[in-house]
Amino acid sequence: MNFYDTNSNSFDTFLKCLFHSNLLYNNSLHKYPTSSLNFLSLNTLKPIRMTQNFFQELSEELKKGVTQKGHAFRYFTLATVGLDQVARLRTIILRDISEELKLTFYTDSRSKKMIHLQENKKVGLLFYNPKNLMQIRIEGLAKVINDEETKEKYWNGVKKNSRKDYTTAAAPGSALANPNQLEYLDDEDHFSIVEITPFKIEYLKLTRPHHIRVRYSWEVDFWEQEYLVP
Repeated sequence: MNFYDTNSNSFDTFLKCLFHSNLLYNNSLHKYPTSSLNFLSLNTLKPIRMTQNFFQELSEELKKGVTQKGHAFRYFTLATVGLDQVARLRTIILRDISEELKLTFYTDSRSKKMIHLQENKKVGLLFYNPKNLMQIRIEGLAKVINDEETKEKYWNGVKKNSRKDYTTAAAPGSALANPNQLEYLDDEDHFSIVEITPFKIEYLKLTRPHHIRVRYSWEVDFWEQEYLVP
């Protein structure tokens, strides 16, 4: 059976990407030359299509974190590790996500996380949705966006009462005698934008009869994928 007999545009696009790499991976990462593609059975292709469906699902859920009010993926845990070799975790708001799954968040340029990102650009992200029991773990490279036009676009989208979060007189994490004595700058801000490019994504769905866990690793121009023991 020719693999184009399947009726999914996204799946066809996925297979075309694998054509460019001259390899087709099944769920155990066996490799097939493109010359043998027409001889692959539907049973061989089924696990690949399943992992592609999971990737589509996680992509849609991540995008809902930006577009859908109250969605669980609106907030995620960001982990950074600096030169002190101590992992620091904090809750972050997901502000934007691209079609390539580049994730954007805002922060104060004086925060500890920004120091860590100067020392080590590799970060970890954790998303969890208790409603559908889905967990997404992401490893990626963080980049601070310094383009003034881009910064202005995002800054204009920040509500006025939220802008003060980036204008405290003292840096985040500084000692404070009384929270009611917090002071703000009048004509200065420390608003920063960070974009994360994933290179590894893990999908976990808690379901029965078996939990489902899939790892996606970016390989030049496609996502290599494999099932994992949950």
